[in-house]
Amino acid sequence: MSVVNRERVLRAATSSFLARGYRSSVDHIARRAGVAKQTVYHHFPSKDELFKEVARDLAKRVLIELESEPQDVRKALLRFALAYRQRVLGAQGIATFRSVVPEVTRFPALAKAMYNGGAGVLVQRLAKYLDEVMESGRMRRDDPELAAELLLGMLVGHDRIKRLFGVTSNGTNGTESRRTARIVDCFLRAYSS
Repeated sequence: MSVVNRERVLRAATSSFLARGYRSSVDHIARRAGVAKQTVYHHFPSKDELFKEVARDLAKRVLIELESEPQDVRKALLRFALAYRQRVLGAQGIATFRSVVPEVTRFPALAKAMYNGGAGVLVQRLAKYLDEVMESGRMRRDDPELAAELLLGMLVGHDRIKRLFGVTSNGTNGTESRRTARIVDCFLRAYSS
């Protein structure tokens, strides 16, 4: 039952922090989880620790897998790009960004750990994939880590800013697919061999 309660608390805390940010109260989280406040503190000694656990879990959710040896690089990158944009620019991705970024100065060690466990891992995985593609001659040889960072920046960039300010909606799948394909094609042209 203890594991079940811990998961309920984490789910309730995630919803609460995404909706209200760090100002969410432990009382509210306990009510939302259907547990006593003492149960929250049994699993997480402080609100800070609970927030850190939620933030770490949210950071892991941006990880997207790439096929290790795809024959069609464009197709593999497009599949990756669509999944990545959906996670990062979707409602939960934007809510996560809004909730976590204001707390970076409050939790600098957590911020670094979140980067390393989420976006940092993603850069490394993408760089490894791009390195293999570059090594095979299907892309121009260059710094694969920089290439990975450039692609991720292109995929999110200004679209995140627009969504943070509510300037644009998520659009239709056709529009999103076309935009994502244009970004991938632009990236591939920059690294064509």
